[in-house]
Amino acid sequence: MPKMKSNSGASKRFKKTGTGAFKCKQAHLRHILTKKTTKRKRQLRKASLIHASDMKSVTRMLPYS
Repeated sequence: MPKMKSNSGASKRFKKTGTGAFKCKQAHLRHILTKKTTKRKRQLRKASLIHASDMKSVTRMLPYS
C-alpha cells in the first residue's frame, strides 16, 4: 500500500506538541487592526491549541505527525 499524503496546507499551519496536541496561530491579526486594542493584538500573537472538536480532522490531514 502506498504512503498516505499529508495535507500541505495543514502541515504549514499546525505543529504537534510533545503532549500530542496541535498548536496553531490565532486568527484576527491580518487586517482591520486600527480598531483593535493593543492588548488584544498582543495577546493574539501567542500560539494557541486547537479545540478538541477539531482534533479528529487535523490528525486525519496530518497522518505522520
